[in-house]
Amino acid sequence: MMENAEKRLLIVEDDATFARTLQRSFERRGYRVAVAAGPEQVDIFIADHRPTHAVVDLKLAQSSGLACVETLHAHDPATIIIVLTGYASIATAVQSIKLGATSYLAKPANTDDIERAFGMTVGDADIPIEGRQTSIKTIEWERINEVLAETGFNVSETARRLGMHRRTLARKLEKRQIV
Repeated sequence: MMENAEKRLLIVEDDATFARTLQRSFERRGYRVAVAAGPEQVDIFIADHRPTHAVVDLKLAQSSGLACVETLHAHDPATIIIVLTGYASIATAVQSIKLGATSYLAKPANTDDIERAFGMTVGDADIPIEGRQTSIKTIEWERINEVLAETGFNVSETARRLGMHRRTLARKLEKRQIV
């Protein structure tokens, strides 16, 4: 299907070193790659690059990659979009898919993982359902991430909505490095 067509990849990532590593790896695999450091550059690259694939980091400096997913999907619903995040949560996974992402991967993910996700454009009803116990810490972490996404990653507003002191929230976020 995509084998004979040119594969054009847009990487939306604010970590220049990681973006460069991904870019080189995908170029070796035959992709034409462009890199955007944030949402403000996505419109430019969409017009010039017309991506067939995209890898979007969920947390981009002080903004959310979800807006990039929405923009990419609105421009071309056929674009295969993978959201990559260092702090996966159910809330952000659901929102990513609703906004047009094809898959959602937790870091660390390598080029093989991402390319495998590119090939999985439909769901798998036979995937095993795991009966994993959820800890209080996991539930708290997912709620923090949900509110962070709702507030556009504004730590002060997130702390206010969660009813906790901003420094307490900052300490919790430092314990689980957000990448």
